[in-house]
Amino acid sequence: MSHFAAAVTRGAGSWAAAELDLSGVADIEEITDRLRDADPDAAVSLLFVESDDAYLVILRLDDGEDLRVFGSDSVFAEESRLGAILLGDIEEQLPDIAAADDEEEEPEDEDERPSAEPDIEPVGDPELLADLGMPGGRLLELCAQEGMLPADLTAEICQSIGAGDEVEELREL
Repeated sequence: MSHFAAAVTRGAGSWAAAELDLSGVADIEEITDRLRDADPDAAVSLLFVESDDAYLVILRLDDGEDLRVFGSDSVFAEESRLGAILLGDIEEQLPDIAAADDEEEEPEDEDERPSAEPDIEPVGDPELLADLGMPGGRLLELCAQEGMLPADLTAEICQSIGAGDEVEELREL
């Protein structure tokens, strides 16, 4: 499986992004160590791991501690070694996205309703970016949107939290 990993860190009020090499990692601790090393003084460190145009995992460290993880689909843990490392310890399954959509206000016109990917099973903490401007409900909605690739998710999320330009520049390198 091919993957792209971007460390997005916020130090003294500004964001920075750098590609992170995850080849040869043995466990989640090694991944978090590499994320910490991207900017040891960062108040917030995020890692966006995109795999095979199908999966996105987001890791968050605050002040280098308190790891929080969200995965767009639990199947990633079953399909790859990296997915198992990133999502293997997450046991909580999120509520069905369709059930969460039913609780929201129904659009008047059925054609306006965003199409959802019914077979995904997000796992972890969807609220890990809420204080940065991406509420958990919106994150789940983006993950369920049909045709939304992991790179699109990362771009949308980073734009929402104020790090869009940094990640866009990283992709252009």
